[in-house]
Amino acid sequence: MQIHKVTDNFSLSGQISPADVPLIKAAGFKTIMCNRPDGESFGQPTSEMIRKVAEENGMKFFYVPMSHKGMGMNTLADFRKVISGENDPVFAYCRSGNRCGMLWNAAHS
Repeated sequence: MQIHKVTDNFSLSGQISPADVPLIKAAGFKTIMCNRPDGESFGQPTSEMIRKVAEENGMKFFYVPMSHKGMGMNTLADFRKVISGENDPVFAYCRSGNRCGMLWNAAHS
C-alpha cells in the first residue's frame, strides 16, 4: 500500500485489503472512504469487508463509488460531505488512486 498525501487531512491510495486497516489507523487516519465500486475485479475485497474491519478498529467508513464510466448523480456531493472536515483525516482508496484524485480535484474546482 502506497499512501499519497494530498493535504494534511486527505490522502489516497490504490486498493487496500482488510489487513491494511490497522496500519491506516496507526498512520493517524480516522476515516476510510472507498471510491471503487464493488465487484470491479475478481478477488477485490468488498467495501463491506473493509467497513467491518474499519469499524472494529474504531474508524468511520464511507462508500462513495465512482465507476470507470464517471460520477453518478450524487457522487461528488457525497464525496464533499465526507471531506467536509468532521471526518478528518480521511484516507480514500480506489483501484489505483486515480479516481480518488479526480474526485478531490472536482470537489475543489
